Amino acid sequence: MKNSADSSGNNDEFPPEKRLEAPNYRLIKAGIATIPDMETLRECVAYENAHQNRTQILRRLQWKAEELREDEE
Repeated sequence: MKNSADSSGNNDEFPPEKRLEAPNYRLIKAGIATIPDMETLRECVAYENAHQNRTQILRRLQWKAEELREDEE
């Protein structure tokens, strides 16, 4: 039963740890660029705030939030 729930969303495939703890900045940028929705974005912001709190990463997450909001309109 759990497998069917896991396969329904991309969040399990790329949790915040994988998106934001990549070995280099280019991979982190790619992880942020592929965030599909606001829920995933919020998880990434919470993760970053709780762990490294890097201003540059939080700024990119803010830009992604603006992009997602524009897409909703």
